Amino acid sequence: MPATTYVVSGMSCGHCKATLTKVIGELDGVSGVEVDLDTGRVTVTTAAEPDDAAVAEVVDEAGYELTGRV
Repeated sequence: MPATTYVVSGMSCGHCKATLTKVIGELDGVSGVEVDLDTGRVTVTTAAEPDDAAVAEVVDEAGYELTGRV
């Protein structure tokens, strides 16, 4: 399964990590989410290429900002 890594700003604690894991994990096709608070990177594992716009939308709605894709 492919993994895509995004850079997200605004994360600072375990609650941030849990929130992003939940909201991204609810997107269609997502089978895993790993959040690294130290680097600001969020790795999303999916069955197919992820919908970047959908990921950005749920990240934004959760109060964070997707600033790029690694």
